[in-house]
Amino acid sequence: MQPRNMSMSGVVDLAAVKAAGEAKQKAEQARAEAARTGKPAGGARLVFDVDEAGFQQDILQRSTEVPVVIDFWAEWCEPCKQLGPLLERLAGEYAGKFVLAKIDVDRNQALFQQFGVQGIPAVFAVVAGQPIPLFQGAAPEAQIRQVLDQLIQAAEQQFGIVGAPVDPAAAAEAEEAPAPAGPYDALLEAANQALDNGDLAGAVQAYKNVLADDPANPEAKLGLAQAELLQRVQGLDAQQVRKAAADAPGDVRAQIEAADLDLVGGHVEDAFGRLVDTVRRTAGDDRETARVRLLELFEVIGADDPRVISARTALARVLF
Repeated sequence: MQPRNMSMSGVVDLAAVKAAGEAKQKAEQARAEAARTGKPAGGARLVFDVDEAGFQQDILQRSTEVPVVIDFWAEWCEPCKQLGPLLERLAGEYAGKFVLAKIDVDRNQALFQQFGVQGIPAVFAVVAGQPIPLFQGAAPEAQIRQVLDQLIQAAEQQFGIVGAPVDPAAAAEAEEAPAPAGPYDALLEAANQALDNGDLAGAVQAYKNVLADDPANPEAKLGLAQAELLQRVQGLDAQQVRKAAADAPGDVRAQIEAADLDLVGGHVEDAFGRLVDTVRRTAGDDRETARVRLLELFEVIGADDPRVISARTALARVLF
């Protein structure tokens, strides 16, 4: 059961959005399996070697889903032999909040130079395709934990990228017992019906009621994003909004309203591009307002959509 398509002329075709919601649910199940087996979702490892050929897929693409920490090392580097095992242990302990890519600098000189590494061991991160220097040398474990916690928090707050850690013990228990039927079917059906009937306020409240008890429910999150978007564009004069946005590129409210209309009209790239440009042009509270709205629009389309992945990368470029 998924939220129905928005009943508005010219609206985004939400068939892909429904699929994205199902994909999110499957991803959560995969993460639970990852915790049970010691491997992250998708069967990939938490710690893996990367060379120049695999850089695009293993680091850049993966960084749109989870923070990727990079350990630059070499066989002859004694401090590397201390830092490497510590990072590997922490990757396992953090259980999917980040993944660790290990790059042998002797075999990957181009990557070594691309990141501007001055000496090893050196640790970087990549989030939404953007490199972030973390520290150099064999730092104390307490300091490394602090850096990792800051990285994970920034990835979530700035880009909505979450590695979705899972409690291994809870996952093991869930694996042993059959999953009970969800207690929210009736509430979700009522919310979907309200959305179909144009009762947007009722739909918003109904989805929020589900999320209050089950914050990760993918169907409720998707439905709430849809309903709130439609609620925001109700009563807007499209011509006036677009004129205001064209006349005042620095007016954050005008740009946000225009982006909402763009998305409802099916112009996904235009909506994302408008808000990325607004983030680039603004600062302080205005920048934060535009960034948060962009993340909300990502929820409507789905994290796995290529347009969302591209927009996350563009957002990262203007923020760093």
